[in-house]
Amino acid sequence: MRRRARELAFKVLFEHLQGDVPLEEAWRHALEGEELDAEGVAFARRLVDGYARYAEEVDRILAETVEGWDFNQMSKTDLGVLRLATYEMLHEATPFAPLIEVAVKIAGKYGGEDSGKFVNGVLARLKRRIDAGELVTVPKQD
Repeated sequence: MRRRARELAFKVLFEHLQGDVPLEEAWRHALEGEELDAEGVAFARRLVDGYARYAEEVDRILAETVEGWDFNQMSKTDLGVLRLATYEMLHEATPFAPLIEVAVKIAGKYGGEDSGKFVNGVLARLKRRIDAGELVTVPKQD
């Protein structure tokens, strides 16, 4: 359920940011034919709304973490996946390993040939920054 919810959140955020579509319209499009239960949709909404609330912080931390790339050079699919995963790593209680695994799978599904490896590398670097105490996160579930 969580993987499908993250994928739904990615679709909504991608259409909203890249297609310049109002957020509620992006939600309507993404939910058409979607069979995710109410709990999954609520989780997806929490991720999208959380990114929107912390967008400036998330983008700043992401820009500091990505080495050798700026947002204009990155694949927009990779950037969308990274934005949601960065928000979740910082502000949700989700353990890092499953979160990163799902982000890599979504990047591989919607991005280019090397998207999964790129996303994995960036999120691993972000985790190292967190582990080193550079960044503060909410406590994680066991």
